[in-house]
Amino acid sequence: MYILTVVLLAFVFPVISILTDVFLFKSASSTMYLVGKWFVFWGVGIRFFTAGLRQSITPRFTAEKIFGFKTDEPLVFVQELGFANISSGLLGILTIFDGNWILPSAIIGGSFYGLAGIKHLTRSGRSSTENVTTYSDLLMSIILLVYVARSII
Repeated sequence: MYILTVVLLAFVFPVISILTDVFLFKSASSTMYLVGKWFVFWGVGIRFFTAGLRQSITPRFTAEKIFGFKTDEPLVFVQELGFANISSGLLGILTIFDGNWILPSAIIGGSFYGLAGIKHLTRSGRSSTENVTTYSDLLMSIILLVYVARSII
């Protein structure tokens, strides 16, 4: 279920939303704007928010399945990470109401995904779940940071 959720929120839903804007609603917005809008909404907003809820409510999943911890000691830190994800995700969700917030949310999401993905890469013995997290984080980081670069240059 985790892998399906990551794939849907990080890639499938944003692409469907972009295509819907272009072909169904005949959006006059640039492709790069639509990439930012929908990858931020789904990939930062909804994904961070739902991950944060899960980390806050059931921190054991992240501690055990992502990081391989077997004790309860890291659970409080996972919950704190969940609170940060809820907050960052909320900003990403609110971008749907104010496009001026897309760039700041893309900076937060792109840098978080990049740093987390690099950190995951340095860990040996990653589980298949952590591998999905690692590579989806890195790909999301690239997409978001390309949007950021194109927006400020």
